[in-house]
Amino acid sequence: MARLDVNRSGEMEVFARVVELGGFSAAARAFRMSPSAVSKLISRLEARLGVRLINRSTRKLQLTPEGSAFYKHATRILDEMATAEREAAVGATPSGLLRVNTSVPFGLHRLLPLLPDFARRYPDIKVEVTLTDTVVDLLEQRADVAIRVGAMRESRLLARKLGDSRMVVVASPAYLAERGVPNTPDDLAGHNLLDFGFSKWKNGWPFRERDGRTITVIPSGNALVSDGEAMQHLALAGMGIARLTRFHVEDDIAGGRLALVLEDFNPGDIEPVHAVFVGHGGQLPARVRALLDYLVEKVRL
Repeated sequence: MARLDVNRSGEMEVFARVVELGGFSAAARAFRMSPSAVSKLISRLEARLGVRLINRSTRKLQLTPEGSAFYKHATRILDEMATAEREAAVGATPSGLLRVNTSVPFGLHRLLPLLPDFARRYPDIKVEVTLTDTVVDLLEQRADVAIRVGAMRESRLLARKLGDSRMVVVASPAYLAERGVPNTPDDLAGHNLLDFGFSKWKNGWPFRERDGRTITVIPSGNALVSDGEAMQHLALAGMGIARLTRFHVEDDIAGGRLALVLEDFNPGDIEPVHAVFVGHGGQLPARVRALLDYLVEKVRL
């Protein structure tokens, strides 16, 4: 009979995460443990089972045949346990800690303004928000929901679409007064075009010519930034011309702080916005479902 002080499900979860994330250090970060604590836990599990589950080397971990079989059974058991807990909580009041990871622009301009109303609607949910334009691994970061702007890549994550935001080219009135208003995409050659420092945007800015052809302008300027919020601030300061999602700068356009540039040549390309999350068996914790339903209801792009 198993001893009561052995947390068998906890051992399974740590072991499964070590396999999925490819190492003790990554699993340790996910569980907020030290790598040595994770290593000792796996060693205790192996000692209790009487078999080696993982062959360790300085470069990588490799499952033994016994480890592969144990991982298969462990993930099935963990999924069944999670499903049982979620099904039991379907009718429960949404509560608990809800970790949300979002891009900086979406967080500042859409998510944070909605949180007071969300908190009034769900007072038992505590929201932990992380703003970053780095695409994170939900499993590794222990996030419940991540908001991602741009085309979705195939993954084991589920997603709910929140909408589409049109891309626009903008500049401050002061910049345009000093450097002139470009009348065609060719005129951009004489302007300072603000760019991002990461590869997602390296395909350039598309424009549709009057004859229907689509051309691409590669931005060239004296500044690279890490996120849309930094680019917005540089554009507002009159440093150059920027290309951003419409929801990000619509208040600045309405307030006259930024002006649309080359709108007649805008090809109408959009950036989809999704809420992505981990789901098992179609069931979600009540707190996660509450946020997803709320965002679909409230977010306007």
